[in-house]
Amino acid sequence: MTNTTEDRAEDKRGASGAVQSVDRAVSVLEILARLGEAGVTEIADELGVHKSTAFRLLGVLENRGLVGQERDRGKYYLGAGVLRLAGAAAIRLDISQEGAPVCRALADETGETANIAVLDGDAAVNIMQARGAAAVTAFNWLGRRTALHATASGKVLLAHLSGERRERLVTRKLPRFTEHTITTSAELRQQLETAAERGFAYSCEELEIGLNAVAAPVRGHDGAVMGAIGVSGPAYRMAQSRLPDLAEYAVKTAEELSRRMGFPG
Repeated sequence: MTNTTEDRAEDKRGASGAVQSVDRAVSVLEILARLGEAGVTEIADELGVHKSTAFRLLGVLENRGLVGQERDRGKYYLGAGVLRLAGAAAIRLDISQEGAPVCRALADETGETANIAVLDGDAAVNIMQARGAAAVTAFNWLGRRTALHATASGKVLLAHLSGERRERLVTRKLPRFTEHTITTSAELRQQLETAAERGFAYSCEELEIGLNAVAAPVRGHDGAVMGAIGVSGPAYRMAQSRLPDLAEYAVKTAEELSRRMGFPG
C-alpha cells in the first residue's frame, strides 16, 4: 500500500505536533524550575496555550514522575523523577571527571586504548577514552553504544546487575556479530559468573574480528558497580596469552577509580 500525498502531509503534521509537544513539555519543566511551583493557569499563560493543553502536558509529566502536585492547592512542582535523571547525569559526569587521569594512566601503562563504560539501558556506552603509544587505530569509541554480551565492559556490567534484570538481558535474543560471539544464555551466564568471581572479564573477537579486550568493575561509595574500565586492542598484539597480565592492570586501575568515587575498598 502506497502513501498518498494526503497521507504524507498527515504524517508530517503528526511529526511536527509531536516535536511541539516535546518542546512544550520541556518548557513546563523549565518554568517549574524557575518558579518553584505553579498552577495550570499560570503555566498555560507562560506557554501561551489553552489551559486544557497545559493540563494534558502536566498529566503526562506527572505520570512519569517528572512533576508532582499539591492536592490541596493544585500547584505543580518538579517531581522526584527529575532528581533521578539528574542523579544519573551526575554519576556520568563524576566518573568522567575522576576517570580521566586513571584512564590516561591505563593507556600509558598498557600502550593500548583504554575506555570507561557505563550501563545505558540494554547496552554499554563509552564515556571516556585514552590511547596508548601502541594504539595506532584512529577509531573513536567515545559515545558508542556496544552490546553487553559481546564486550568485556558489557560483561562486567551485566555480571553485577541484580538477578532479575540480569536474567532479562541474558535470556533475550543475543545478536551474533562474529563467529566468536556468545549467543546462548547458558554460556553467557557461565562467563558472567566467572567474571564476578575473578573480578574482570574478557572479550575475544566477539564484537569485531581482530579486536580483544579486558575490563574490570568500578564501584561507587556504596559498593555498587557503576561502570567498567578496561583496555582493547588488536588480537595480534592483545593475544589471549597476554590478557591475564592486562587484566591485572585493569583491576588495579578500577580499584583506583573506585577509591576516587568514594568506595572504601
